[in-house]
Amino acid sequence: MSLLKRATLVQKLILSYAAMTIFTVAALGNAIVGLYDLNRIASTIVASDLVAITTAGKMRDSLLAQEGYVRKFVILEGPEFRNLFLNHEQEFQTSLDRLKGSGPDQRLPELFTSYRAFRDGAIVLFEGGDVDQVTITSAADRTLATLDSIIADRQRQLGVKLADADRQRIDTVRLTLFLSFAGFLLAISVAGFFAFNIYRSVTKLKKATHRIAEGDFDYDPQIPLSDEFGELARDFTSMAAKLKDLEEVSLDASPLTRLPGNIAIERSLNRRLKGGEPFALCYVDLDNFKSYNDRYGYVGASEIIKMTGEIIYNAVKVHGDDNDFVGHIGGDDFVMIIASDKVVTICDTVIREFTVGIREYYSDADLAAGSISGVDRYGVPREFPIMTISIAVLDCRKGDYATAADIARAAAEIKDQVKVAPGSNYFIHRR
Repeated sequence: MSLLKRATLVQKLILSYAAMTIFTVAALGNAIVGLYDLNRIASTIVASDLVAITTAGKMRDSLLAQEGYVRKFVILEGPEFRNLFLNHEQEFQTSLDRLKGSGPDQRLPELFTSYRAFRDGAIVLFEGGDVDQVTITSAADRTLATLDSIIADRQRQLGVKLADADRQRIDTVRLTLFLSFAGFLLAISVAGFFAFNIYRSVTKLKKATHRIAEGDFDYDPQIPLSDEFGELARDFTSMAAKLKDLEEVSLDASPLTRLPGNIAIERSLNRRLKGGEPFALCYVDLDNFKSYNDRYGYVGASEIIKMTGEIIYNAVKVHGDDNDFVGHIGGDDFVMIIASDKVVTICDTVIREFTVGIREYYSDADLAAGSISGVDRYGVPREFPIMTISIAVLDCRKGDYATAADIARAAAEIKDQVKVAPGSNYFIHRR
């Protein structure tokens, strides 16, 4: 035994019996074949299924954004919504081409037809034509349903492939351990070395498989990238990262503030309306935001949006109730859905914190001047005051509003009234 310990790998192989060599080679061959199959399955998942799921998720978000711009256009009739819609339409078409390249799917013609109906109806609406909004919404719903079906089907296929990979791994482990054990009986030192390394790597991959299946996408199996096990671990890590991205994309959240978006806002309003309890909808908007963006750039403007989201979220978290809701409509528009008796406290807190925080984003010269120079949306040069915040509060009682759309329209009207007043302020509207 001491001689075997001092021997080199070549010497150990030479000293081993012929039967041990056969079992060892067989064990290694089986492990490599199994690893190759697992690596092939993982590569197929990354190259096909995850691409399709991720792309369909992006298309879903893009479609929801387009539908949101259509709704905003119906309410506000702003021409900018058409340009935003067309930008997302181009993004949707690009993603559709990518989805076609991820593999055949018999639902693609249906997806194309329903989206074309939605897109054509929206264009007619933007150009002032007479079109039934219900028809547009119905086409969007069909498109969403098709996308959801594609995502669900691809996720089922992904589950089947992961199960196949798990079965392949189990079979590989069983046969490899059997062959290794047979070699171990003939030459314990050589076969034990191989068995130990294979078992350790397989155990880590097994643990990684279960942890990823349980939703721990950040789990690292800690396998060096020096062999096939390392490559498989790298593919598992890559797959987990893509699954995590997919989960985050599927959530209805703003990528900048991580706050829920329009769909979640609408659902929260509908849930409140069905409950019948009084509540307040607070429509938060920044004043002179465009002029700041023009002067300081989108990076600084994005930081202000993030700061505003944090201020609003923290104010509601500290002073609100567990059922209160904070959402990000987009851009510099936010929504708070809170208890009516918390409005004054929360709005005062938001205005106070914003007034202090906003000064950090202006230069000393602009703060001293109390304004910045710029041009308004009509191209007219003028002075814009330091950015302020306006909050339009809609006190909603049972029977005041029938739908979330009614509340949104009313809040938009109140917002225009609040923004007329100078400085940061809020206005509570009660029927």
